[in-house]
Amino acid sequence: MTQGVSDHLDLAGRISLIPARLPVREAVARIVARKDAIRQERLSGIHNPWGHCIGLTDPWSFLDLCESDLVVNAARKIIGPDVILWDSELFTDARRYGDYLGQGREGRYWPVATLAGAVVLVAVDRDAPLVKAVRLEEMSLDALAGFDPSESLYVVRLMPATSRFERDPSHPANRACMEEQVLVNYSNRPLWLLSGIDRANNDLVSGFAPAVPVWASGAMPSEREEK
Repeated sequence: MTQGVSDHLDLAGRISLIPARLPVREAVARIVARKDAIRQERLSGIHNPWGHCIGLTDPWSFLDLCESDLVVNAARKIIGPDVILWDSELFTDARRYGDYLGQGREGRYWPVATLAGAVVLVAVDRDAPLVKAVRLEEMSLDALAGFDPSESLYVVRLMPATSRFERDPSHPANRACMEEQVLVNYSNRPLWLLSGIDRANNDLVSGFAPAVPVWASGAMPSEREEK
């Protein structure tokens, strides 16, 4: 039987992105075409199928790239065999990421103790993606050498699984993130163990579900009003 559009609908009647994932270059091109209407914060955690990006793009295509040998092997050379993916972010042009670096923001929001990690930069517009991994403590504008300022840049943030991801909202990095990036909350992000062993007893369970409305744990608004 010929597979039609109806075969890709979920129970809410929306087109499901999971059965036929967008190639990452196509997903990026669609975002770039709308970049003037998209806040940068909405492109944080773009690989997370349980995050807010599900309404913007196909997160699975970005997750596939994060889990690829291309990214994981680059990270292993920097931080060792035990690798955890905790964030990624698309910058529609490398120049924007250069501004981010120039403001000293890379690392400021990392809720990781002991603070360590690798930033893997991927030029996704190219036929053969250019990949560069840099230690977090060595990140500077020099890391953008070899990238065209106008090309899209996918920034993958990984930590060694010998460090612990701090989910406490009062952690200084989480507080700074919530104050300076109001649409971003790292404390509830899911973690992916991409390689090796989790040696710091990280919470690898939280975040793998859609966010629950704040009223769902108690009475509905109308019920509270009646009491």
